[in-house]
Amino acid sequence: MKTESAQAFQTDPEAIPSGKEYYERSLTVALLRARESTMRRFKKYADQEDLSLPQWRVLRALADGEALDAGTLCQRCVILPPSLTRILRALSERGLIMPVECADARRHMVTLTDSGQALFDKLVGASQETRREIDHAFGEEKMSLLLDMLNELRIVTDGLPSND
Repeated sequence: MKTESAQAFQTDPEAIPSGKEYYERSLTVALLRARESTMRRFKKYADQEDLSLPQWRVLRALADGEALDAGTLCQRCVILPPSLTRILRALSERGLIMPVECADARRHMVTLTDSGQALFDKLVGASQETRREIDHAFGEEKMSLLLDMLNELRIVTDGLPSND
């Protein structure tokens, strides 16, 4: 049975639905809740190594061995430039990343140090069981489909006209 607000929205797309049902079916709220629920399971691993979750994302982005510039890291890790500057400083002070020379002096390229790679490997190993538990509980096929759909949603929404 549909609520009045849901019925009003279907008959008048300009109407703004309200109420609990509308909130519970909100894409942004559902994404935030899923993120928080999932990240809670992995945060303990970063905490054990005194890493923030954004620092962990940077290590993950660099873990394939390719040196990356700050702009690429911001994009891949979904981190704003001022925050990335602080993160890179902290990771560098801990000896987990190091700068890499680049022909373009305007680009700040970094890569993992051996210590950074070792920490990444340790965290991946420690969190592997949690990842398997989630995949098993949710279903590996559904997880694969969800990831594909989330990536497709990002591509589609990135391609929409800006509403700024």
